[in-house]
Amino acid sequence: MNLYCLLADAIAVLHFLIVAFVVGGMLVILAGVVRRWTWVRNFWFRAIHLAMIAAVVAESLCGIACPLTDWEDRLREAGGASTEPGSFIGRLVHSLLFVDVSPSVLCLSYIIFGVAVLLIFIVAPPRWPRSKT
Repeated sequence: MNLYCLLADAIAVLHFLIVAFVVGGMLVILAGVVRRWTWVRNFWFRAIHLAMIAAVVAESLCGIACPLTDWEDRLREAGGASTEPGSFIGRLVHSLLFVDVSPSVLCLSYIIFGVAVLLIFIVAPPRWPRSKT
């Protein structure tokens, strides 16, 4: 394995961790709201969570490929490895569920998930940071 492929794998792992944070974060927030866990209302946690899904939705609506997917593919090409077509999420869904998902279905999924994150942000808002005065 060469350095380019190793870096591409590191980016793939980072990409997976970001997806896990967004999806897992939503599940934890929902559970925390139901179970009244105060830490799920942490402003920075919730703001970062919302910003991450907002970026995904914006990229999808604008037809922009995820920069991490692009970077990973370019590194694999530089390392002489083949790249699979589609986005990171598309490949992940395909490999996990053995189904093909069109870009329009992915875009709609991102939008629905983003709206759900926004709604929970409004319905169960985060605590604003306290000023240190």
